[in-house]
Amino acid sequence: MTPSPVISNSSPLIALEYLGQMNLLEKLFGAVIIPLAVARELAPRILPPWITEHKLSQPIGAQILGASLGSGESEAISLALELSAQLIILDDRPARRLAKALGLPVIGTMGALLLAKQKGLLSAVKPEMDALVNFGFRISQGLYDQVLNDAGEK
Repeated sequence: MTPSPVISNSSPLIALEYLGQMNLLEKLFGAVIIPLAVARELAPRILPPWITEHKLSQPIGAQILGASLGSGESEAISLALELSAQLIILDDRPARRLAKALGLPVIGTMGALLLAKQKGLLSAVKPEMDALVNFGFRISQGLYDQVLNDAGEK
């Protein structure tokens, strides 16, 4: 039996690309699937072969979700539901709340960095988080402190 897929929205991929750490997702999850809306948001980037695009079978779900979310987020959530994803990678708070309410397991960029540290793929998360903050990535002080605490860096 094939394991259920990991779906991502664009912001975690952009953040990890900025850090030069996008390959952490491959090391953590093997492969990542993105919907077409996310692929459009990432264009003209050349994506690594372990990130594949997948067209929604029922795009109506994305249109309904899109009433409150961007097209990338709504398609990512729709695709995660459609493919019974093992995990969806989202950073946007409303999108995360909706995905959780729909019963999807959610992780964000900070969670991926923390998981990478726990698996020995990163020596520290603080420099990565600080670089993201300097890049303009918004991280609440509470989340920042929680990740540092969980990583044993506080």
